[in-house]
Amino acid sequence: MTKSPLKLAIIGGGSSYTPELVEGVLKRLDRIPVKEMHFVDVEAGKEKLAVIEALTRRMVDKAGADMTVTASMDRRAAIQGADFVMTQFRVGGLQARANDERIPLKYDVIGQETTGPGGFAKALRTIPVILDICQDIEELAPNAWMLNFTNPAGLVTEAVQKYTRVKTIGLCNVPVSMKMMIAEMMDCQPQELTLECAGLNHLVWAHRAWLRGQDITADVLKKVGDGASYSMKNISEEPWDPDFLNALGAIPCPYHRYFYQTEAMLAEEKATALKEGTRAEQVMKTERELFELYSSEALAEKPEQLEKRGGAYYSDASLNLVDAIYNDQKSLHVVNVRNDGTIPSLPDDVVIECSAVVGSWGARPIVVGRLGPQVLGLISQVKAYEQLTVEAAVHGDYDKGLMALASNPLVPDIDKAKLILDEILKTNHDYLPQFRH
Repeated sequence: MTKSPLKLAIIGGGSSYTPELVEGVLKRLDRIPVKEMHFVDVEAGKEKLAVIEALTRRMVDKAGADMTVTASMDRRAAIQGADFVMTQFRVGGLQARANDERIPLKYDVIGQETTGPGGFAKALRTIPVILDICQDIEELAPNAWMLNFTNPAGLVTEAVQKYTRVKTIGLCNVPVSMKMMIAEMMDCQPQELTLECAGLNHLVWAHRAWLRGQDITADVLKKVGDGASYSMKNISEEPWDPDFLNALGAIPCPYHRYFYQTEAMLAEEKATALKEGTRAEQVMKTERELFELYSSEALAEKPEQLEKRGGAYYSDASLNLVDAIYNDQKSLHVVNVRNDGTIPSLPDDVVIECSAVVGSWGARPIVVGRLGPQVLGLISQVKAYEQLTVEAAVHGDYDKGLMALASNPLVPDIDKAKLILDEILKTNHDYLPQFRH
């Protein structure tokens, strides 16, 4: 049976990550027959979008692919008839992210894009926009799958699951990066490894690691404790305490450093912010360099420099998921999906990040067994913060926002929670219409 060709709508098409996605599409045309890519962005991203469109056309021509490439500000036209809608946007751009990082640091609190108050601010700006996009999907492409890469991915996916009828899966490159780093330290091919993952987005643990039928969890923990490289471009590589890892008995993700090694990470952030600027401020420089490269008419491929941007394996994570759904592969992926009893101590309607079997029906979570109190305490606390944040973002609810920050393990007391919340609301005033009532 010949399958119909696919239309992909990419919301936030002017992102510097887009060439990675395009390369991934072109590499998989035999499995995913994409006939149309429609990139869409907002007015502020118009110039970047034009650069991405031209580079994409050169990449498509070089590959000899028969594909329509469209770029516009017309989101509804992009979504109309799409089979997959990929969301990868940043409300307020990198300047808003820089504010998210700077505001908490003023109060001696971790300033990071997705965890703590920075992730909270990003969620407040992002959730109303994603719900608006979902209204278009419900009307114009009701059978489409929305694959959400927009951070904080777990929170954004939970809002979509709770407040819309859109078929959605949230995804992140962290679990893929974990697998790649563990494969390197174990000197094996990534496909030989199986990780049993469960937790939340940017708070996921690999509870078991398997290599050719052997449980290698203890070996991996020992290597990480002995100093094997285990971090990502955007996270400082603070060494792990071997006794702590042994006691934990599960492989943490690089983002756990913010929760388990808060003082060291905060000191590093403050020093870096003073010297080189926050991560967002550094990325602004990288972005400018990338777009200069992208603008060259001689460039017709994804440049190596994109690796510095911190989103390695982004296209693998998203397009392997498209492949699994489109070709009904029933293959294993780590995704953000409705809990439905997978972690019994959490409500059914919240979103977790876990290993799941993905086929044409979507993602079915795999239960990794009862989680011990050494991980459940932190998961439960962060999930309470996430639930409150979704409600604050959807309804513009100040009280829920205050309780969200007061519940976050990275915010040490309510005075700081209140000061940070008030400054976030003031700084992001233009992006938070839901709070103007």
